[in-house]
Amino acid sequence: MSKRRSRQRNRYQAVEDTANNVVAMQEYEHRQTRFPKAVELKPRNIRQADYLKLLQDWSNSIIFALGPAGTGKTMLAVHKAIEEFKEKRVQKIVITRPAVSVDEEHGFLPGDLIAKMTPWMRPVFDIFYEHYSVKHTKYFLENEIFEVCPLAYMRGRTFKNSFIIADEMQNATPSQMKMLLTRIGEGSKMVVTGDLAQHDRGYENNGLADFISKLNTENNRLIKEIQFDAQHIERHPAVSEVLKIYGDIKKLEVLDASNN
Repeated sequence: MSKRRSRQRNRYQAVEDTANNVVAMQEYEHRQTRFPKAVELKPRNIRQADYLKLLQDWSNSIIFALGPAGTGKTMLAVHKAIEEFKEKRVQKIVITRPAVSVDEEHGFLPGDLIAKMTPWMRPVFDIFYEHYSVKHTKYFLENEIFEVCPLAYMRGRTFKNSFIIADEMQNATPSQMKMLLTRIGEGSKMVVTGDLAQHDRGYENNGLADFISKLNTENNRLIKEIQFDAQHIERHPAVSEVLKIYGDIKKLEVLDASNN
């Protein structure tokens, strides 16, 4: 075979290999879209097991999960929301939180709404990435199947067939809390998380504390509350020591005693 024919054959082979690689990648991405990653959800302590039972019971329309950082309040709620979405029990996942956080506001950050919320939502996005590829997660966000919505943007809306997670709600005002809780629509579940020992607004204007003080779970069929404390921290043993140094654990003990 001449060198010219050999070079031409190698060129054709390279084109064919490239085409095959493209097809293989497309097939891979298609499989990833159709078959998301399998993630097994296991509680790490008794309180997390109780929390998961509340999340699994759809007779509980609104669940308040309270306690210090690292107890899995938000993490378990997001995993459960994705699980319900995979099982087609909900059509949409909504993540919200107050704009107040370490004296910053969304308007000062560049980019669209998702980009502005990314610094606050990154831990939630990391959980999405455990279940779906980055590309697939981006598709869900761009099409508002997974919706990131600042609390102030929820006014006037009703979320049907949705799993709504309201995070860091100790930073909400009483009027914002009332507005949030009345957004739930038919076929939806709402999880409200927060830490009453930490707040950026001031405790006297704390919408979460205000509602919890009014809540009597014995007389509420659809609204449940679960409390985590320092012994349920699973992030790292040092977290408990940090919170003890800052006095947050003592604050939680006082709050628990006052609620009881």
